[in-house]
Amino acid sequence: MKCKASRCTGQRIQTASVPDTMLTTGITALFSLTCALAVANVYSAQPLLDSMAVSLKVSPGMIGSVITATQAGYAIGLLFLVPLGDWLNRKYVVMSQLLLSVAALVAAGLSPNIATLLGAMLIVGLMAVVVQVLVAWVAILATPQKRGQAVGTLTSGIVSGILLSRFISGAIADIAGWRAVYLTAACLMLVIAGVVWKIMPSPPQQPQPQPQKPTYLSLLKSVFQLYLTEPQLRKRGILALFIFAAFSMLWTTMVMPLTALSLSHTQTGMFGLAGFAGMLAAARAGKWADQGWAQRTTGLALALLTISWLPIGYAETSLLWLIAGVIALDFAVQAVHVSSQSLIIAARPAAASRLVGAYMCFYSLGSATGAIVATQLYSHWGWQAVCLAGAAVSACAFLIWSGSRQS
Repeated sequence: MKCKASRCTGQRIQTASVPDTMLTTGITALFSLTCALAVANVYSAQPLLDSMAVSLKVSPGMIGSVITATQAGYAIGLLFLVPLGDWLNRKYVVMSQLLLSVAALVAAGLSPNIATLLGAMLIVGLMAVVVQVLVAWVAILATPQKRGQAVGTLTSGIVSGILLSRFISGAIADIAGWRAVYLTAACLMLVIAGVVWKIMPSPPQQPQPQPQKPTYLSLLKSVFQLYLTEPQLRKRGILALFIFAAFSMLWTTMVMPLTALSLSHTQTGMFGLAGFAGMLAAARAGKWADQGWAQRTTGLALALLTISWLPIGYAETSLLWLIAGVIALDFAVQAVHVSSQSLIIAARPAAASRLVGAYMCFYSLGSATGAIVATQLYSHWGWQAVCLAGAAVSACAFLIWSGSRQS
């Protein structure tokens, strides 16, 4: 039996032969920082949409397509790039994505019109899936008893990147304009690429002959097969679709009522700092998942998500109520997100990259849909319409979870 287990492990998971001791605190911190910088590129546009609309001479309803283009690129990357983490040297996959991100960010910062900007943001989103390659990698390197905690640590970095990106991009835009945001991001990505190349461990040499690799097409086919063979992926993916639609509806349109209150980009971006509750939720939810509380955490978080839209609805009259709602919403979304990833990867660790990519397709679809729907709702019917739609989407997520528990 020992021989059989060893042979199975060696054939199915190329990185499983990497010792657990490689997942040091330093490596985890590097992964977390890289995730923070990469995901910041996806969300830094949110406080800048009004400035972009004026600069590029497009309508407020049209400028929401910047977010949609980024999320569309992210969805494409999840399907076609993330699976490469189960097929190729992850270090080279990560480095390629970081360097291509630099080029796309420069193009975004120099965009002369909306068409060029949308193309650049599509590539920015495409390369930002490096985050999911890193999440799958750290999940494989961690022991099963620590997997949820490791995923939670990286998710904390991701949340930090999302939140700080809004604040920092707003501050840079106030000083030097929205284009400077992307040029600064390009410089930071170039620096982190150099650090990653220097520090990130290379896979060990394989002296024994390796089993024949599947082709890239068969690898992609296996991603779609996961939707059929993994019920946990289907259930958690549907939840991700709804919770990230709600998440995107808030963060895409929140800049508009706040700008109407004469707040600067910096002040608007500071509301992202209220969402640091999400970082706390990510760290705690990973530990709760390791303790077997993932389902309970999910139910309570989805109820909180639905309720959070009530104080958010008072954004135009009370900033304190808005802050309270943002804290509740971010905490709830990240708690569900980490719980879901822990459960999905635990079901089949050998396919970690493909599982994470398949799951995050729902995230990207939900984010893109939420962004375009919310901007249209706001332009036609105002903030209250956005809040009602957000509450309805959140309630649907709770009902779906409740129904799946009883089925």
